[in-house]
Amino acid sequence: MSTSSHRVVIIGGGSAGVTVAARLRRAGVSDVAMVEPSQDHWYQPLWTLVGGGLADVARSRRPQSSVMPKGVTWIRGRAAAVDPEACTVTLEDGRTVGYEYLVMAPGIQLNWGGITGLPDALGRDGVSSNYDHALAPRTWDFVRATTRGTAVFAQPAGAIKCAGAPQKIAYLAADYWRRQGVLKDIDVHLVLPTPGMFGVPEFARILEQVVERYGITVHFNSEVVEVDGATREVIIRDNANDTKERLGYQVFHAVPPQSAPDWVRQGPLADTSTPAGYVALDKHTLRHVTYGNVFGLGDAGSTPNSKTGAAVRHQAPVLVKNLQEVMSGREPSAEYDGYASCPLTTARDRMLLAEFDYSLKPAPSIPILDTTHEHRDFGLLKKYGLPTLYWNLMLKGLA
Repeated sequence: MSTSSHRVVIIGGGSAGVTVAARLRRAGVSDVAMVEPSQDHWYQPLWTLVGGGLADVARSRRPQSSVMPKGVTWIRGRAAAVDPEACTVTLEDGRTVGYEYLVMAPGIQLNWGGITGLPDALGRDGVSSNYDHALAPRTWDFVRATTRGTAVFAQPAGAIKCAGAPQKIAYLAADYWRRQGVLKDIDVHLVLPTPGMFGVPEFARILEQVVERYGITVHFNSEVVEVDGATREVIIRDNANDTKERLGYQVFHAVPPQSAPDWVRQGPLADTSTPAGYVALDKHTLRHVTYGNVFGLGDAGSTPNSKTGAAVRHQAPVLVKNLQEVMSGREPSAEYDGYASCPLTTARDRMLLAEFDYSLKPAPSIPILDTTHEHRDFGLLKKYGLPTLYWNLMLKGLA
C-alpha cells in the first residue's frame, strides 16, 4: 500500500484535532496532515438540547471539509495503529503514514455493550441516549410521550465525555414534565457512580437543590449494569454495598461506559495503569510521558480533567506552543492547569456554568457573574453562544 510522510500528523478530526491543526497553520507550521475518516463533523454538546426538545439535530452537523483548516492535508482513513519507534501510523486499509511529530486526538470510544442488553434495547420502548446523534431525537420522542410511570437517567462508572450530560437530560425532562403538569405522576431516578452530585462542592450544593426541586431520587455510588428491554427493567448495582436492585422504567436514558479506542488502548502509547487505556500524557505539558515527539489532547488523553470541549479549547494553545518549542529543540514550557467547563442545563431556560481546574475549585471566566448559581442568560449561552464560539472561533484557531 502507498506510504506518505509529513512533519506533523494529527490523528482525529474532531474538535481537538481541527483546533490544533488550525492553530499550527496560523503559527506558520507547514506540512500538517490529519487522519480522519468521517465526512461529517458534529457539534456534540447540542445533542443534550436535541434530546430535551430544544434544538434540531441538523444544527449540530457540518461537512468535515468545511472545517478543515486551509493548507492541511486530509488523509481520509481510519487509524489502526501507531509505531512510535518507527514514527509511523498504520491505517485500517493498510496504508502507512510517517511523521516527525504526532498529535493524538482520536476521541473516545462508546462501549455500548458494556451494559448488558443495551445494544438491543436502544431506540425503542423508551430506551435512548443523547450520546448518539441518531438517538438524541428519540430521547425527545420518549420524554414527550411519557405522562406517568418511572424514568431512569444513568451515568456509567469511569471517565466519560461531558460527564454532566447524564444529569442535564434528567433536569430538562423533569422541567418539561413539570410544565406539562405530569411530574407528580412520574418517579424520576438518577443513577450516579459518584458519592456526590458533582466533584466541586460549590456546584454540588446547587445540584442538590435542583434534584430536590424536581423530587428526583438519586442513587449514589451506583450504575446500571443491565437492561431488559422485554420487561422494561434495569438492574442497578450499588458499588459501595455490592448489592443490586431491579427497577422498572417507562423511559430510560442510557450512557455507555467509555474508553480510549481499542487500537489506542492496546497500543504502545496507552496509559497501562487503567483498563481505559488513554494516551499517557504529562498532565501539564500534554507531551507523551515516553515519546518526546508525541503529544495528545482531548477525550483520548490521560489527563485527569473533565472531558469537555472547553478543556480542549484550553489544551490546544498549550499543546501547540509546546510542540513548536520541541520542534525548535527546546523543552516545553507551557502548562495546562486542568481547566474544564460543564454547562449544566438545570431547567429548560436555566443553566449552571460549572468551571473548574485540577484543584477542583471554581475557575470562572466571566468575572461579572456568580457562576455558582443558576442563570437564565446562560441558557441562551448554551443554545446559541457556545455553538457560535465553536464553529466561528475555536475550530479556526481563534479562541
